[in-house]
Amino acid sequence: MPKKSKSLSGGGSGFFQQKKSKPSAENGSKSTTKGVLQGGGKPAISSKSPQTVSFNGGYKKGSVVVDQSQKKLYYVLGNGKAYAYPVAVGKKGFKWTGAQKVSQIKDWPDWVPPAEMRQRKPNLPEKMMGGINNPLGAKAIYLGNSLYRIHGTDAPWSVGQAVSHGCIRMYNQDVADLYQRVPIGARVVVTW
Repeated sequence: MPKKSKSLSGGGSGFFQQKKSKPSAENGSKSTTKGVLQGGGKPAISSKSPQTVSFNGGYKKGSVVVDQSQKKLYYVLGNGKAYAYPVAVGKKGFKWTGAQKVSQIKDWPDWVPPAEMRQRKPNLPEKMMGGINNPLGAKAIYLGNSLYRIHGTDAPWSVGQAVSHGCIRMYNQDVADLYQRVPIGARVVVTW
């Protein structure tokens, strides 16, 4: 079970932070934020080859390690090497540590903000369908039965910052690459 810094909720919120204009039919969203929103188109996202770095820490080959202090996700290759990806991590009060196993992997996932998040932000929809405007981005890697995911984003400006509600955000092209490498059951460790 992850260790929490205080009450947490998973899920993205880039769509509602970065877009200041009113939703319209042109951008694939309804004019109301209640109910179900359309997520927009689902374009092909090409994966980006990650940087290979030196990495030691005693983790098994195929493990995923998120270092929140460095805002990096490492896919362990073994022999002292890993692929490194920049990520966004939980903002103050929403960081957590622990280990989970990958339980699901989805293309263009739908986003259902948890009730706790909707209480804090009443303008959020009940659900947003998958698509380029969806806060979960092109792919999502679900962590155990928790609310947390490693996912793409509709807010690429957020990568490299501590801004999420506990999920790990990646550039869409990076999560498309990781998505191809990580199987169901892979171990994910999140550290401070």
